[in-house]
Amino acid sequence: MTQVERIAITARSDAADHLVSADEPLASLQLRCGGVIPGAIAVPELREVVAKARGFGLKMARPILAQDGTDTIRAWIEVTPQADAQGGCLIALRNWQATPLPPEPADLASRRRMEIDRALAELTARLDAAQGVLTVDADAPDLAECAAAMRAGIGRHWTQFVTLKDLSHRAPLHWRLLDGVELTVPGSVRVWRATLVPQSGGDGGIAGFELCLNSDSPMAVELVPVVQVVAQPVAAPPVIGRELAPVLRQPIARIIANAETIRTRLAGPLAAEYAAYAGDIATAGQHLMGLVEDLADIEVIEGAGFAPAADRIDLADVARRAAGILSVRAREKGITIAAPGEETHLPAVGEFRRVLQILLNLIGNAIRYSPENSVISLILTRTPHLARIAVADQGPGIPPGDALRVFDKFERLGRSGDGGSGLGLYISRRLARAMGGELSVDAASKIGARFVLDLPADQG
Repeated sequence: MTQVERIAITARSDAADHLVSADEPLASLQLRCGGVIPGAIAVPELREVVAKARGFGLKMARPILAQDGTDTIRAWIEVTPQADAQGGCLIALRNWQATPLPPEPADLASRRRMEIDRALAELTARLDAAQGVLTVDADAPDLAECAAAMRAGIGRHWTQFVTLKDLSHRAPLHWRLLDGVELTVPGSVRVWRATLVPQSGGDGGIAGFELCLNSDSPMAVELVPVVQVVAQPVAAPPVIGRELAPVLRQPIARIIANAETIRTRLAGPLAAEYAAYAGDIATAGQHLMGLVEDLADIEVIEGAGFAPAADRIDLADVARRAAGILSVRAREKGITIAAPGEETHLPAVGEFRRVLQILLNLIGNAIRYSPENSVISLILTRTPHLARIAVADQGPGIPPGDALRVFDKFERLGRSGDGGSGLGLYISRRLARAMGGELSVDAASKIGARFVLDLPADQG
């Protein structure tokens, strides 16, 4: 039901566009929008009109629209600059109308919470359809023991590496029963909460999950006494490395999560243009997070003694898993990923998670540069000594003269604004070669780009 306030509502601002006094119900709206009195004007459209009137020195009148989380507010505003010591404006609002907002869809808040959990997760793992671990990445030092155990137990159900609170049943549970469950982790004194994000497959079923572990408690920091030592010449420490990357991930993740909270208006009502600004901040944060991850990967693969595991894998199965993980992103552009069928197998030798990383990069690039409603094909072949998979798209392709440059560090062939760092292909080729294989681009491809990953064939 719409509530209408007929009596004029007055307020006063100062030269800094701070609200110094206000009648009801404007005073309450200022507080509900996160402001104080006196304090900066918290209602975006009101602040904009007041700033323009004061800046131009002209009386301004116009309708304004605001939201306080429960109501939509409409009013007619008149702002008159004042030539006195305060240097602010006299504000008058008429025909104040408050209309209750329509009820929010039941699943909207849960979707927003899921996105925040994903951005702030201190451990993220990719799971298959049976909730078996595929890959894992942990930021917090007290999760290192759990992450190492998961990497050593690829394929096992993720609950085998943690202790579920208030759930004594250890057999695999339906994922909906595990979504949101509290748990403890070996090596950590904090209580954790699991978030399971299903990943849809090409047939509409669930192809896998993203597991995120979050804790409401920050990790305790041990204070170390300062000891004066004589400086000794040492080699320069790595730029990113195992020490700096976790430090960077947490604040960047919080920037992304806070920007997403603002963009989705979870923290309160906001004008569309400000929500768009928050979306730009979130996108920039995600790009920066990807760059940190890529730089950390480079340090690992370029380090002395790096040697991927020589696992016996099914390259066709890895391709299907990678296609399933990226199927949602592909469908957003109407793109079809033509993955090998379940009956197809191609034995190869290589570290499972590194091969999956390469294919995720190749397919992700294909999605990024392919036109809408096109097809990305994953094509398997075998020679006596090699297992081969080609990722072919229908995008603009790679000019023959750029076939070698595309694998250089930070090389993006003049592209800008697409969220890439120019490191993915460099890392992927280094990984392929470290596993005794090769990553190349077919410069003779006449339609789109065609990247080819070769791995040693499993002769067993």
